[in-house]
Amino acid sequence: MNRPPLHVIGELMNHSYGRARKAWQARDIAGYQELAKLQTALGVSYLTLNIDGTRILPVTLQEMLEFLPQLIPAIQEVSSVPISFDNPDVAFHRECLKHYDPAKSIGRPILNSIAVSRHDIAAMIQLAKDHDMNVIVMASECLRPGGLHGPATSVEDILDTTRYFVAMLREQAGIGCDRIIVDPGLAPIASDTSGLINLCLDSIAALRADQNLQGIHISVGLSNFALGAPKSMQVALERAFLRLAMDAGMDFALANPEKNTVPLAQDAKLVRELSRILDEGRVRSGESAEDAGYRQLDALMDLWSDPN
Repeated sequence: MNRPPLHVIGELMNHSYGRARKAWQARDIAGYQELAKLQTALGVSYLTLNIDGTRILPVTLQEMLEFLPQLIPAIQEVSSVPISFDNPDVAFHRECLKHYDPAKSIGRPILNSIAVSRHDIAAMIQLAKDHDMNVIVMASECLRPGGLHGPATSVEDILDTTRYFVAMLREQAGIGCDRIIVDPGLAPIASDTSGLINLCLDSIAALRADQNLQGIHISVGLSNFALGAPKSMQVALERAFLRLAMDAGMDFALANPEKNTVPLAQDAKLVRELSRILDEGRVRSGESAEDAGYRQLDALMDLWSDPN
């Protein structure tokens, strides 16, 4: 198959990273500008803006809303790369878009994200329509009977959720597949005992193969993949997964442009090893998903104990 090029959504303006946390704590506009300039120079297609709290940094919605009027124009002063606004609250997106000047950008901004668990989905879609935005759909959450929602557990769950939002975005906002980026979800391999990595890769391939979803874009949060792995192996593992995901049809990645946005070669040893490890996680006749998951984890531990 013809593999689409990779579009990187640079993630360094995210409080999971120390430089961004430091900039937030000092309300240091210049610090954010440096992160924007750095990622622009590295060739990213979009700049994530996620100033929400983390486990170690509490941030209130009101604090974010008070800072955005200064921050967004400052970022646009130093970069024409469009911004991906990342927050579950529609109030965050409204405030961002009050201060975002599309004329200073080389492409559409992104609304990250809509999901079945979000409040005010209709309001988010209206913002995307009014401000000519692309949209990230979190397909890792799916609808359940009775109006409930829960984690996707099958490729069909992810396809159904994608189709649901594709229809909604088309009908309510005139947004077609070419402006939709689907995130099927990516779990850390170190804690994957239920086949979630294989589910992600299988879903990427299924999304790419669906004739009714032609033109759709597919992304994951790449830095999730190697959480819990030995630090010396994390970047290489992310680049190995990137190769497998791009071969399956992924064309976007939320990633650290300083480290993990160049896939390893298809014949790289670590790519072959990772593929073998994930094959160990496939359920065999007569066994449970947990059996396969722990076999995958055992194979991963073998790799970590002997990375050469």
